[in-house]
Amino acid sequence: MNAPNPMDDPKPACPPEELLIDAEADDEPQPHVLRGSSWLLLVGLVMVALNLRPALSSLAPMLNMVREATGLSATGAGLLTTLPVLCLGLFAPLAPILARRMGSERTVLLILLTLAGGIVLRSLFPVAGLFFGSLVAGASIGIIGVLLPGIVKRDFPHIAGLMTGVYTMALCLGAALAAGATVPLAELMDHAWQPALAFWALPAILAALIWLPQTRQAQHGHRQAYKVTGLWRDPLAWQVTLYMGLQSSLAYIVFGWLPSILIDRGLSAVEAGLVLSGSVMVQLISALGAPWLATRGRDQRAAVVLVMGLTLAGLLGMLYAPLSGIWGWAVVLGLGQGGTFSIALALIVLRSRDAHVAANLSGMAQGVGYTLAAMGPLMVGVVHDLTEGWSAVGIIFVVISLAATAFGLGAGRNLHVAARSEHL
Repeated sequence: MNAPNPMDDPKPACPPEELLIDAEADDEPQPHVLRGSSWLLLVGLVMVALNLRPALSSLAPMLNMVREATGLSATGAGLLTTLPVLCLGLFAPLAPILARRMGSERTVLLILLTLAGGIVLRSLFPVAGLFFGSLVAGASIGIIGVLLPGIVKRDFPHIAGLMTGVYTMALCLGAALAAGATVPLAELMDHAWQPALAFWALPAILAALIWLPQTRQAQHGHRQAYKVTGLWRDPLAWQVTLYMGLQSSLAYIVFGWLPSILIDRGLSAVEAGLVLSGSVMVQLISALGAPWLATRGRDQRAAVVLVMGLTLAGLLGMLYAPLSGIWGWAVVLGLGQGGTFSIALALIVLRSRDAHVAANLSGMAQGVGYTLAAMGPLMVGVVHDLTEGWSAVGIIFVVISLAATAFGLGAGRNLHVAARSEHL
């Protein structure tokens, strides 16, 4: 347990919108330089964020079709859905290294192109391309996902909170569009899954073209000036990390397996994709509202219990409730999962004393958390293979949800991690 320090200030050193996670936060603060038109930068940020989920959510509605065409077992499909999530965690630490060498803007441009290449690669070779392309796409998403919030903080310092909401909305919108549109695209293309999956490389290429002007005007020359000590030994930091990882595990189970579950229960592939798309769209409500509500009280424990309860109820409803009420359960699930993700991000900020600690806690939570989250989709595939059904998957939902709630209750206490940032 983390005992309160009597010298601790129970409130964060500055409001959450001023502590957005920055991959380059260990550098000296740089003078604000507006890169080109602020509207062009805004459009570029939105377009990049829109591309951080389609590679994940486009595969789920097509998974049964892909399995039939390639002969993948449920365990193999589970590994396929696990691989990109695993890469989110494994490649996140590479983001600040690339950003310091090339600058954040040039890194984003380069990785957008590798993301498009990974998406295309999934469609070129039946099995090897699927796995290697998923690896490349997941690594690309992991790197860009660490860099974008820092760019938001640096270039929109006075409306960072609003811009974070726009960023979150773009993430959800991209996921929803890919989940709902991929199967109809395949039907338009003579029921071919390869071009339907490859289609999502086009928005990534378009985003790269829109982002290109930012690389021409970006200024570099950062130098490392801070170090953070004590973070990896702190129990509270591990509670934040494990909450992030476990709630993310449920999210990526939904991205990877929910349409397959619903198809086997009797929905068409189009209907299953639309249910996933609708649930992700509902996440916009709680993704924006839950952090605001969570900061109204003394701590975030009640908010954690509420959103995790909604998430578990939605998952069990999808699995066991009559299909006639499936859209209601999609709403419940969306409200829960939008809240769990946004509260996880807020906890990183609220448990940190300053932006340097927050940046390092974010790297820990994303690196370890997403690596842990990757195990969820794989477990679902293994259990489905062993039982030849979906009923036992409910046990996985319950165990992960209860564990996430337990660690969330620890992370939700009104404390700070014991880590300190030191000027070099």
